[in-house]
Amino acid sequence: MQLSFIRGAACALTLAMAATLPQTVQAMTNSTFYGIVVHVSANNLKVQNPKTKETLSFLILPKFNAVYREGKTMQMSAIHSGQYVGVIYDQKALGARHADQIYLLTNANEKISAIKN
Repeated sequence: MQLSFIRGAACALTLAMAATLPQTVQAMTNSTFYGIVVHVSANNLKVQNPKTKETLSFLILPKFNAVYREGKTMQMSAIHSGQYVGVIYDQKALGARHADQIYLLTNANEKISAIKN
């Protein structure tokens, strides 16, 4: 009797959590991270902020083509370790951090807003 009550409560809790998940995911917005490329591959980009030493990894989705330099679209092959970049990213897809746009910057003081305008 107690076991079925516990199972029922666990099921109800799971359903309640699942019902609130889409609202939480929709509330997330895009973020920006600036730093130096530490690693780049076909499906992953790792960037370290030289000031805070924080390092973030970003998934690169197949057929990703949102790499920009001086207002021009570039290929992923233009990204190399040691370059300054600005990454606009979100975590909407299954909670995984992935790059939406990557901007190749000339130095650490450059910001994406200066390039886009």
